[in-house]
Amino acid sequence: MISIAITGGIGSGKTYVSNLLQELGVPIYNTDNEAKRLMLSDEGIRRDLITLLGTDVYRDGVLNKPMLVSFLFADSENAARINGIVHPRVKDDFRRWLECHADYEIVGLESAILYEAGFEDVVDVVVMIYAPEALRIERAMKRDQATEAQIRERMAAQMDDEYKRSLADYVIYTDGTIPLDPQLSRLLTQLKSSK
Repeated sequence: MISIAITGGIGSGKTYVSNLLQELGVPIYNTDNEAKRLMLSDEGIRRDLITLLGTDVYRDGVLNKPMLVSFLFADSENAARINGIVHPRVKDDFRRWLECHADYEIVGLESAILYEAGFEDVVDVVVMIYAPEALRIERAMKRDQATEAQIRERMAAQMDDEYKRSLADYVIYTDGTIPLDPQLSRLLTQLKSSK
């Protein structure tokens, strides 16, 4: 089995490419979705978040997102505290997920914050989904019904895409000038031949 990470900045098309890969038979573990699930279901995460933030962080068994977001943005160290609780458990969950998908030739992990979260060490190959910044901003504004300033603020909180691209093993371009299907076919062929 080869495990690949799908990463890229806001509006790059990570989820779109992940969906295309799933259609081609590559199961994908979405770290954002699974982190949200684990924050509700994992007793260790619940216990540690309550220890950090108090019992109000969960109301009637539901995560108090406004409280969590307020804490995250109150101090630059707070994100590291939350990530230190959640990310190790997401990694462990991904490792269990890998075991359940051991009969697949290629599996994937989708993560916007792959390097920031330290997830690159649980995959064999990193695939960067790349589009120019102006196009990413346009896409994210439309998708999230957000202003340009809001999208730029989110982008500033993530690792620079150019740097991320320099670290990746493969780059898939989603700028609309290079067809995606041939890029994905070439990626899968190269991965299978490298085994």
